[in-house]
Amino acid sequence: MSRKPAILVTAADLAPQALSLLTDFEVVYTGKTPDEDTIATLCQEHQPVAIIVRYGKIPVRVIDASKALRVISKHGTGIDTIDTKAAAARGIAVKAAAGANADAVAEHSWAFILACAKNVVFLDGRMRAGYWDKATHKSLELKGKTLGVVGIGAIGRRVAELGVAFGMQVAAFDPFAKTAPAGVALLELAELLARSHVVSLNCPLTEENRHMINRESLGTMHDGAILVNTGRGGLIDESALLEALASGKLRAAGLDAFAVEPLVGEHHFKAVPNVVLSPHIGGVSEDAYVNMGIAAARNVLAVLSGPRSEAAA
Repeated sequence: MSRKPAILVTAADLAPQALSLLTDFEVVYTGKTPDEDTIATLCQEHQPVAIIVRYGKIPVRVIDASKALRVISKHGTGIDTIDTKAAAARGIAVKAAAGANADAVAEHSWAFILACAKNVVFLDGRMRAGYWDKATHKSLELKGKTLGVVGIGAIGRRVAELGVAFGMQVAAFDPFAKTAPAGVALLELAELLARSHVVSLNCPLTEENRHMINRESLGTMHDGAILVNTGRGGLIDESALLEALASGKLRAAGLDAFAVEPLVGEHHFKAVPNVVLSPHIGGVSEDAYVNMGIAAARNVLAVLSGPRSEAAA
C-alpha cells in the first residue's frame, strides 16, 4: 500500500473542518510553537508536499529540506515569516488565507482602541488596589475625533467601517488602494498621521514600510494620540515608541505584535503603564481558527490539483 503524501502543520492542531478536506494526505504536526530546527527536521523526515504555517519561520533551509514541497500555505494573512523569494525561485507557491481572520483582527484593534481611550486596564488595576478615581479620571471621547487606518485590506476596511459607526472622521492610507469604504478618505501617510487622534496599523510588513512609525513620524502626530498595532511588530521602531509613551506624546498604545516574539520575561514594555499588550492573538478567535484552517487547506488543494508549472503563480 502506497504512503499518502504528507502535509506538515507548524502547530499542534488544525481545525477538524480543515482536516476533513485533507483526508488524502498524512497530516504531520510539529507541536506547539516549533523552532526552525524542528520544522527542518520534520521536513527532511516526511518530505511534505505542503506546509501549513501557523507558527514559526520558514527560511530557505526549511524550504530545501523537502524535495517534494509545492506549496506553503499560511494559516492567516501575514507571510513575512516565509522566505517568499526562495520559494518563488524554486517554483513553490506561497498562499495566504486572505480575509479569513479579518473580523477577529478588526475587533481586536477596536478592543485596543477602546481600552486605550477609556483607560480600562489602568482603572481595573486601580479598583482592585482599593482606589476610586471618579473625581480625577477623564477618558477620551472618540466621536468626532479622527481615526487613521494604515492598510485598507479586509482587516483595515472593517476597522474603518467601525470607526464610521462610532461617529469618527475616518481616513486611510494604502499605496495599493483605489477605493475606500463609504465615509473614509484616502490620504497620504504623512497627512494621515498629522490629522489622526487614533492610528490603527492593519497592514503587512514589507521592507518599504519597516519602522514606518519612528521618532520622526511620531513627532508629527497629535499630542495625546493613540497608536494601535495588530499588524506586525516591525512596523514600529519600539525604542521611539517607548520614548513617546514616556513623554506623553502618545496617550497610550495597544500592541498585539512585536519586533521579537514571543515577548516574555523582563521585556521592555513590562513596566510601561500606558500600553496594553496581547500575545499576537488578534486573529485567534473560535470562528477565525476554523476559517483560517479551511482557507489554508483549500489553498493547498488548489495548488496541488494544478500543473506543477503553475505552483508559483
